[in-house]
Amino acid sequence: MAKRDYYEVLGVGREASDEEVKKAYRRLAVKFHPDKNPGDHAAEEKFKELGEAYEALSDPQKRVAYDQYGHAAFDPRARAGRGFGGFGGAFHDPFEIFREVFGGGGGIFESIFGAQDPLAPQRGEDLRYDLELTLEEAALGCDKEIAVTKLDRCETCGGTGMEHGSKMRTCSMCRGRGQVLAARGIFSIAQTCPQCRGAGRILEKPCKACHGAGKRQRSSKIKLRIPPGVDTGSRLRSSGNGEAGFRGGPPGDLYVVLHVREHEIFQRDGDDLLCEVPVSFFQAALGAEIEVPTLEGKATIKIAPGTQPGTLFRVKGRGIKNLHGHGHGDLHVKIQVEVPTHLTSEQKAKLQEFAALCNGQETPASRSFFEKARKFFR
Repeated sequence: MAKRDYYEVLGVGREASDEEVKKAYRRLAVKFHPDKNPGDHAAEEKFKELGEAYEALSDPQKRVAYDQYGHAAFDPRARAGRGFGGFGGAFHDPFEIFREVFGGGGGIFESIFGAQDPLAPQRGEDLRYDLELTLEEAALGCDKEIAVTKLDRCETCGGTGMEHGSKMRTCSMCRGRGQVLAARGIFSIAQTCPQCRGAGRILEKPCKACHGAGKRQRSSKIKLRIPPGVDTGSRLRSSGNGEAGFRGGPPGDLYVVLHVREHEIFQRDGDDLLCEVPVSFFQAALGAEIEVPTLEGKATIKIAPGTQPGTLFRVKGRGIKNLHGHGHGDLHVKIQVEVPTHLTSEQKAKLQEFAALCNGQETPASRSFFEKARKFFR
């Protein structure tokens, strides 16, 4: 089958610049690369054709010869008869061209995948710590000290990972390229070097204390200031208290996630608190002043005579301080009327005497209910 024109293969005109030729090849090589088209024989052939065309047009001398003589410029038989020389008789493996164009020298893979210099300073990892608080600590704020086991900078080598006076040497496996070739059938694919992990260089004498990691595990005590008003799920950031960086990179951060324990008296609803307070039958009937607990002491509320179970009283501003500075919530007191459970004979007699004196006017809710019930059963 006759070969297609190389300019046509790359989709550029004969007047295209070297940069335009390279961009065209990059775009099409990514599209037809075998890794993106597994098992597609047509894509494989197009990829090989692209490599052949790019090798001819990317070299100034070869391009001049191709523009003059076409494909015959690279035909050994034609060269023997016409005096062409200096270009060689066979093309390189197109996958080698792919590696040269897209390899670790700032090519298209860096722009697509955001690859970084493996020898550049690296920021340390962020860490998470879950901290449990009481409701009082969350509402009022407090100081806490926590112990965190993490990877800190190795003091022996100062985080460099190598012994003092040592240096980096070129990786013997990849010879400094950071990549090695792995055979996949008829293809050769560039992969990150397993010995230097893409750096191209390795430590001549790794630090004996950290074995070249530049970090060592250590337990650290960290002081935290818990602001008033935090709740379960609140997250605090302790800057620079994550894992140590590498090669002079900054440390990560520590994120403290808060969990507030349930309280035996108060229930929380945002910045408000709810408290159920038991009162006696006599206090509810006759009225009284009672003391109720708050997170910062006691408060007094006045119960009107005839207060019913479930009645809510609001104590303004005695809830939780808003985390963002928008004042305080309220304390809501719910009245629970307690019925006596153990009565003496004298107490029972007095209550029976009281019951005889009642004619239903004292309990309008009960009277209304039973009147409705009688109508229902008629």
